Amino acid sequence: MVSRPHGGRLVYRVARGRRREALLGEARDFLSLEIPLERAIDLEDLAHGVFSPLEGFLARDDYESVLDNMRLSDDIPWTIPIVLDVNPEDLRGAREGDDILLTHQGIPIAVMTIEEIYAWDKKRHAEKVYRTTDPNHPGVAYTMSMKNLLMGGRIELVGQVPNPHENYTLWPRETRVLFKERGWRTIAAFQTRNVPHLGHEYVQKAALTFTDGLFINPLIGWKKPGDYKDEAILEAYKALIKHYYPKNVVVLAALRMNMRYAGPREAIHHAIVRKNFGATHFIVGRDHAGVGNYYGPYDAWDLFHKFPDLGITPLFIREAFYCKKCGGMTTEKTCPHSDEDRIRISGTKLRKMLRSGQTPPSHMMRPEVAQVIINHPNPFIE
Repeated sequence: MVSRPHGGRLVYRVARGRRREALLGEARDFLSLEIPLERAIDLEDLAHGVFSPLEGFLARDDYESVLDNMRLSDDIPWTIPIVLDVNPEDLRGAREGDDILLTHQGIPIAVMTIEEIYAWDKKRHAEKVYRTTDPNHPGVAYTMSMKNLLMGGRIELVGQVPNPHENYTLWPRETRVLFKERGWRTIAAFQTRNVPHLGHEYVQKAALTFTDGLFINPLIGWKKPGDYKDEAILEAYKALIKHYYPKNVVVLAALRMNMRYAGPREAIHHAIVRKNFGATHFIVGRDHAGVGNYYGPYDAWDLFHKFPDLGITPLFIREAFYCKKCGGMTTEKTCPHSDEDRIRISGTKLRKMLRSGQTPPSHMMRPEVAQVIINHPNPFIE
């Protein structure tokens, strides 16, 4: 069956109709706090149940428990702190128990009831979440740029930021209905922030051999320079699915969620999120959510073993490569040949080729996919 939501209940904190009108009316008297796009996206994910069982930004007890134990204070697995950072001057006298209006570019996004305002140690946060305080790590750099206080509390969504990928967006309540309509009892989810090469296709199809359907869920949101732009990722996957997958075995939906590059911790987080969408299985690849050399290639696999109560089955599929003697894509577990016969797919090499307008070899990337990227006016974040 489609998996139960994390914590047992799918959160839905979206105000509609008269409730929304009443909240917006009351909010005229609230303190208004302007927030960046990243926090506005967090608000939408909180409200639509992507982060179930969270109903808002973390208060201190949950925050500290997540840092130290990778669990909420009630022992539910949770590895990435979802927090709202503020400066004292932002609050202008607001106190715990008050309601405030959160806006982005002046647009009302959510009403929040302040549960707690507390100090945090950015260096400790970075060390716990990213296992490093190196400012060259993009997650660490972002953490150090955040404000000096954290504010926790329940939220209720009253608006949304413009979404250029609305046609690709599905929320957990919608995917759960879709999976049931298709009769899928087992669903393998695939997280990505990249365009697909043959290694990705190999692990996806390996998962499809023993599940009913594949949920490809590209992450749309803040990413580091050098990553692929959202439009390029989505169009590349459309080409792959059209030409190389049977009909009705894949659901492609974009997820606006900020990338944190937290390696093993973020791999667990990605699994929990896809569990909330209804997935029963989650593909965990090589160096999942990693960046640079901060994490070992299979560190995430080790961390999954510490969460037997996660409620979603991890699929550990080793890095796929092309073997000249095998004549196709394979892995270390199934290929007996030496390294000299193996052609590994380098993301760096692919980017270099695509930037120069060169179509990668067919054992690295499907030509239809490569053409989409090459034809894109600028597929990379600068």
